Order: sequence, then structure tokens, then C-alpha cells
Amino acid sequence: MTRKFASIRRLLFTTLVMAALGMCACGPADVGAPVPVYDTGADTTEWASIPAGEFLEGQHETAVSIDHDYEMMVFLVTYEQYAAYLNDALATGTVRLVDNTIVGHYPGDEFRGARHEVRIDPGDYLHVALNDPALRLEFREHAFTVTPGWEVHPMTMVTWFGAGAYCDQYDWRLPTELEWEKAARGPLDGRESNRPFPWGSEIARNNANYYASRDPFESMSSYGSRTTPVGFYNGKIYGAFATIDSHSPYGLYDMAGNVWQWTGDVHPFEHYRYLRGGSKDTYDMDLRIWVRNSAAPTYASPGVGFRCAR
Repeated sequence: MTRKFASIRRLLFTTLVMAALGMCACGPADVGAPVPVYDTGADTTEWASIPAGEFLEGQHETAVSIDHDYEMMVFLVTYEQYAAYLNDALATGTVRLVDNTIVGHYPGDEFRGARHEVRIDPGDYLHVALNDPALRLEFREHAFTVTPGWEVHPMTMVTWFGAGAYCDQYDWRLPTELEWEKAARGPLDGRESNRPFPWGSEIARNNANYYASRDPFESMSSYGSRTTPVGFYNGKIYGAFATIDSHSPYGLYDMAGNVWQWTGDVHPFEHYRYLRGGSKDTYDMDLRIWVRNSAAPTYASPGVGFRCAR
């Protein structure tokens, strides 16, 4: 082997390894790096009405029906909203601070003893771990505040228990998977009923926040991709980044990308909970409406959030 060929081979090998691992010459992650601030104009108190009726479920487009009207939040629950909830819940004793974590009571699930099933008895369960550097909440002088700049970003690092407790506080609930999917896909309305994305049949980089979508929050090379403010992909131009208005047929934003969203189903013989929508860390194919993810209800991540239904 010639020296020149060996050098080329080493360079090619190094390039392939760096590509496979997602490496960059950006140094250590800086979770405290300043975040761009944009006003999306989102009214985070807004709800969308979704009527009973048929829609196409899943990749194979099975017509199913939901027999009740319901509402879902137009936008994901934000850090600002969750901080306000925590302050109220802490004051009333709904949640407690234990060893730098927020915990709250859960009534438990029926245990059937199936293989791989995990017993979830009544008791206190993790809602939020306060010592995780990816969390954008701060607890000072007996109150929760949001790290500046992250107020209207989706609440992340919250477990299924913590998401459900927020909804319960206001007599709401997490949506079922079917409710979530209908809200994302729309009614059985002819040619467009089989849309794979909430806005239609194709996806562009300025439709949603996903891996390598090149939004302004992804350009912070010290940490890679980050969440975008709720409702960011609404047709506005932010600096040099022009978004496409990418709401679902019922007007919901961020139903694809940004963060995975907890759903409320508790399935018999399982301890996993299901998430929908894809996230800032997944490829565009994972933003298709029918894609599911799953995790234990104590799982939390910078790429997981939620919205409520009622």
C-alpha cells in the first residue's frame, strides 16, 4: 500500500466515523449558551375544537371513528405555564420537593403479572428532576422561574406522571393516541384525508423543527438542535429564516417535530406509555402522523413535552 493511499484511507475512515457519530469541532456542550428570542405571537391559552367522526388512522389508512367531541391545546405546554403550575401545586401540596426532584402522587395501575410488565402501585412518582442541566427551570427563594429566553419554549424534561399531573390540576387530561392522531390528521374529507404530515403530503425544512432542519436554534453549534418556541412554524420570517404555516387541519401547531408528545393511554399488560409527533432530534420520516414512540412513564428528555385535552 502506498503512503498516499494509506493517508487517503485514514482520512476517509475518520470522515465516516465522524459522520456516523454526529461529531463536530464544536467543543463541549454548553447548555447555558444564550438562546435567540423571537415573538411568534402564539396565544398559549388557545384551544381547538375537534368534532366526533371518522378519520384515517395509521400508515395503512384504516377508517376509524371517535364518538365524542373534544378539545386540544393549540400549542404545547410551555415552560412559563409549567412554572406557574408548579408554584401553585407546591403551595397546595399537590407536588413535593424530595432530594432535588419534584414528585407527586399517582393512584397506580392494575397489575396483571404479564411478562415485562412493571408494577406501578399507588405512590409518589418522579415528575421533574431539578438537577438536570437540560432543564430550563430554576428554583430560587421558594419559587420556580424560567431560565430567561425559554419562557415560550415547550416544557421538556417532564415525565408522563408530571405531564398528566399538570393536566389534572386544571381538570384536563392527556389526549389518547386516537384523539392525538385525529387532531393531527384531520377528518375523513376526501383526497387529503391520507396526509402523512399535519399540513399535507410533503415536508420541507421550514415546516417543522427536526434533525438538520437548519432553524435558527439549530445553528448554535455548541449544543446542536434545540426546541423552537411554540407555534414558531407559522409563516413568519425570523431573521433570515422564513417558516411555512404548518398547522394541522384543526389549527394545532407543533403536531410534528419540536418535541415528542406524551399521550394518556394506559394499555393492559404494558408499563410503557406512548408518544407521538417526532422531535427536534429525529429525522423527517419520524414526523409522519402515524409514527409512535414509547418509554417508561418515569422517562424525561430534552426532546419530550406534551399538550392537554379536555
